[in-house]
Amino acid sequence: MPQYRISEAASLLGVSDDTVRRWIDAGRLTAVTDPGPAVVDGAELAALAQEVATAPSLGAPVSESARNRFTGLVTRVVKDTVMAQVDLQCGPFRVVSLMSAEAAEDLRLEPGVLAVASVKSTTVVIETPERR
Repeated sequence: MPQYRISEAASLLGVSDDTVRRWIDAGRLTAVTDPGPAVVDGAELAALAQEVATAPSLGAPVSESARNRFTGLVTRVVKDTVMAQVDLQCGPFRVVSLMSAEAAEDLRLEPGVLAVASVKSTTVVIETPERR
């Protein structure tokens, strides 16, 4: 199972290293420190990523358009004999991909795995809050 250092976990969750350490101290996350630096289990981190994810408020200022690559943690993989649904938590955003079950197996996708969703679309809608 993948493990992430505190700084990596903080980056993936969009919080500070200190916040992750406080969550560990409070029992919200479990850290393993033997041997070497403290690490957090990927599946546990993925579950927390879903829990703390919040959509940005509609009134928040927008300074840039989203890029087409979203790094995140796999939070769920549902496979049948032909297809798989893979859910990624990319900061506050949930990205869902449908792919062949064979591709999901080849990529070894499971909760807690770090992955990048590349999005290509013929339609992109960009919204900004109304300026006064």
